[in-house]
Amino acid sequence: MPQDAEVNALWSELLAATGIDLAGLSPVVTAQELAPVMKTTEAALAQDRYRREGIPYIKYGKRVRYLRVDVARYLAAHRSLGDDKC
Repeated sequence: MPQDAEVNALWSELLAATGIDLAGLSPVVTAQELAPVMKTTEAALAQDRYRREGIPYIKYGKRVRYLRVDVARYLAAHRSLGDDKC
């Protein structure tokens, strides 16, 4: 699948650039599983969802799940090289 190749390339790039290894995550994770990987809290992830910011998520009923591919894409899209002007 072309998408699999894209995702694998994205993970490799993220790992090389940031040291964050998403390969250990299940394809679908809870906020509790994602928070330590992102070095944040479940509450911070909940606040992002409330503000409609942050990593895309899936909600069904009261359950919230994150797709590993969405996490990778979010990190790649929000990576700063330190040249941003304040």
